[in-house]
Amino acid sequence: MSDHPKTPVHVVGGGLAGSEAAWQLARSGVPAVLHEMRPLRGTEAHQGDGLAELVCSNSFRSDDLDYNAVGLLHEEMRRLGSLIMTAADGHKLPAGGALAVDRDGFSGMVTEHLEAEPLIDIRREEIDGLPPEDWDSVIVATGPLTSPALAEAVRGLTGAADLAFFDAIAPIVHKDSVNLDIAWFQSRYDKVGPGGDGADYINCPLDQSQYDGFIAALLAGEKTEFKEWEGTPYFEGCLPIEIMAARGPETLRFGPMKPVGLTDPRTGRRAHAVVQLRQDNALGTLYNLVGFQTKLKYAEQVRIFRSIPGLEEAEFARLGGLHRNTFLNAPEMLDARLRLKAQPRLRFAGQITGVEGYVESAAIGLLAGRFAAAERLGQVLSAPPPTTAHGALLGHITGGADAKTFQPMNVNFGLFPPLEGQEGLKGKKRLKGRDRKAALSARALAELAAWQAAQSQEAAE
Repeated sequence: MSDHPKTPVHVVGGGLAGSEAAWQLARSGVPAVLHEMRPLRGTEAHQGDGLAELVCSNSFRSDDLDYNAVGLLHEEMRRLGSLIMTAADGHKLPAGGALAVDRDGFSGMVTEHLEAEPLIDIRREEIDGLPPEDWDSVIVATGPLTSPALAEAVRGLTGAADLAFFDAIAPIVHKDSVNLDIAWFQSRYDKVGPGGDGADYINCPLDQSQYDGFIAALLAGEKTEFKEWEGTPYFEGCLPIEIMAARGPETLRFGPMKPVGLTDPRTGRRAHAVVQLRQDNALGTLYNLVGFQTKLKYAEQVRIFRSIPGLEEAEFARLGGLHRNTFLNAPEMLDARLRLKAQPRLRFAGQITGVEGYVESAAIGLLAGRFAAAERLGQVLSAPPPTTAHGALLGHITGGADAKTFQPMNVNFGLFPPLEGQEGLKGKKRLKGRDRKAALSARALAELAAWQAAQSQEAAE
């Protein structure tokens, strides 16, 4: 590693991606200026001014590195020195096989680490429009809530309209307002996850008549309208619950209200449907309704959700909401190093690139930080192999996806190249299901290690 360069890389946005990018720059010996507009200017979704604030769920989803692509991404990020994963592991909550975090503790730890890092200068200010021309290296990590002025400036620069979708927030209730004479604690299939004991979720059972009444109430409930955003699609991975209900009466029973793997201790049987609540803070006093993102009006939320058995007297710490997300048509607009083709001094990271999810956003921030650091140090950083979770995600958004139909994407094994010898060869037994996922994960971690070793050797030469 060479001496510290005098010219910093500017990072615009202090969310998960921007925080991770700044951290990776500093870890590489490159100074960073991290620009965050809060609290000078708030957003419709943020509630505080901490860096890396979680505005929707507190779950980083599955932490299973062998059989789940997001769990594999967790592990890769840990091995790459991710600050976001360090903070998540440091503030994890019981959540079965998922990695859920105390949102305040998580944000506080990220903020403390970045404030304590001498190579990072945090400036609370809004970047109104395109960054100044004398900033020769910029990472734009403004997320799905990019300020209108900056979004319009990027649109003007590229000549392309940005895409948009609605993202919904789930309600949070006070645990002591849940009736535990009706609800019970259990993880699906009694699975023990990080920091858990196999009984990490509160489960509220519904019989068929209660379920049918709940679906009818969802469909009839008064919703918030966004006439100025008409035609904007929802992201499939975060649909409002009433939109799912409108797709058919059984949709929720095979989605967030599925009862499989859960047994009501009062009856010894599986309920017709189940609403699960997941711990939301370290004290265990707040629980969020899993998968219950909604655009119902506040009064309707209280009325309808209190019809759920066990939640008759629920007190809500936060009601659900809806906000508009924006993202670039990344396969058309970004190169393989996340640089804007129309102006390569600008890199993009996080959800604005068209990845979906906390971990995916942070992972792209990690890569953007490393690419920018290598460029500043006069080095060439190769992209991670497409067989890794990082490489598969990067490849998808920078060329693997069809630009004509590009939509936000979570990491999944469908983005990975097939296993060698598994496709197109007659007479060979193909791995399927869990065996295939385990093989893809093992290959990913082996090739990530080889990539890391090669990069370390090149940096030392």
